[in-house]
Amino acid sequence: MSPRTNESATPDAEEATPDTGAVGAAEAPGTGTVEASEAPAAGTVEAAEAPGIGTVGAPEAPADERVAAVRRLSASQRRWRAAQLIACSAALAVALSAGAVVLGAVRDDGTTSTVASAPTGISPQLLAGGDLDASITSLQAHLKAQPKDFGGWATLGLAYVEQARTKGDPSRYPQAEQALDRSLELRPANESALAGRAALAAARHDFTGALKYADKVLKENPYNERALCSRVDALVELGRYDEASKAADVADSRHPGVPVFTRYAYVHELRGDVKTARRVLQQALTTATTRGDVSYVATALGQLAWSQGEYGTALTYYARALGADDTYLPALEGRARAQAARGDRATAIRGMERIVDRYPLPQPLVELGELYEARGKKGDARKARDQYSLVNAWVSLARANGVNADLDTALAAADHGDREAALKAARAEWARRHTVHTADALAWALHVNGRDAEALQYARRATATGYRNASFLYHRGMIERATGHPKEARASLTSALDLNPGFSPLGAHGARKALEAAK
Repeated sequence: MSPRTNESATPDAEEATPDTGAVGAAEAPGTGTVEASEAPAAGTVEAAEAPGIGTVGAPEAPADERVAAVRRLSASQRRWRAAQLIACSAALAVALSAGAVVLGAVRDDGTTSTVASAPTGISPQLLAGGDLDASITSLQAHLKAQPKDFGGWATLGLAYVEQARTKGDPSRYPQAEQALDRSLELRPANESALAGRAALAAARHDFTGALKYADKVLKENPYNERALCSRVDALVELGRYDEASKAADVADSRHPGVPVFTRYAYVHELRGDVKTARRVLQQALTTATTRGDVSYVATALGQLAWSQGEYGTALTYYARALGADDTYLPALEGRARAQAARGDRATAIRGMERIVDRYPLPQPLVELGELYEARGKKGDARKARDQYSLVNAWVSLARANGVNADLDTALAAADHGDREAALKAARAEWARRHTVHTADALAWALHVNGRDAEALQYARRATATGYRNASFLYHRGMIERATGHPKEARASLTSALDLNPGFSPLGAHGARKALEAAK
């Protein structure tokens, strides 16, 4: 359910250089969006055959090294030097992929450690933590000993997809692709690898590809859980909500369980049926047995509660999630967001600072920047700009690793960067898929570019399914206000604040200010 966890972020400059540090600068001529081929390979499935490339269980790059690389990349963009951008992006890719796909665990004495058997599978909701990392290490060692195990390669590919999702590390995607390719070389058209291809395509926002691979798997095995889930995800992200609802019903009848329950709940939430969504998620939580599943479902319940303005309930669920895995990024981020909404800005800022220190991702970067702006202390404006400029670094890295980042660019740049780049990205995303999220992003990008008459149709479309999202209502209200519909604007802005009065540090303030001005 990426729209709640990964795509909900809505994202000034003392320096006089054009667009310096502005989100979306990667789109500008001369900044040089880095293509995957320009970054040195972070590690390949052949790594064990190349001396010195890496070892099984190679430790992940320390967080400060990762973040320093992001900041170096951002600095290069602010200075408008394309060559340094490429170099820093490559360095970031290397820093993020110190644990590349490799096959042997070499000890100091040169001998190789092997594991008798690999895990038989990876739960779709295993989180970044001991379970997933240990499984990857075990799989790598197993594949050193049994390199023709096509099932092991498929499972490793899936594990890397999950690790990329939970750690916000898109450099894992090429590694996942390599592992899945090896599996298909060893056993063409095998079900596990094709299901992994579907999951990888969805993670990279290639939802048409995800649907294609999921359908291939389900043609051979209609009960494959991974493919059933990927099919629901793809249809949702393509905006084909009626088909997604039917696909969720089919998945629930064929393979009920936590992964299917969470998809089923989200399909209902998108239609405004929060009651059913909550009931299904609560059912999923009662059936969750692993740390990963508990954290995942409890966080989904926390996000649902937060979106309805139920901050105390949200914090209770986030505590449950973090009790199972205290490193789970979406729960940490959600907790900080709920604390901010309750008025505990100082705690929220400290929490969000810890998050971006380890995971400089677009949504927490923008949220932290807005918290700084809302606080307004001396130096906070500069701190906020620093956060917004770092979004560029992530976007460049994501694109270098095959991720379509147009929605991230559009949402962040519309409020805190290059508005023309925001509109370009939003139009590109709308051309690919018609979802409530892309409609909202396009509406807001048009609005900030002064094209409100055109924006209104998309703002209405974003809210047409009944999806209860305060940010969407705020955007619609501001566009209605700009197009001379004061009554409708008041209704939309009031609905946004009634639903979730702390939906955004800056947006909520903007909604209140607009309502005051309308009196």
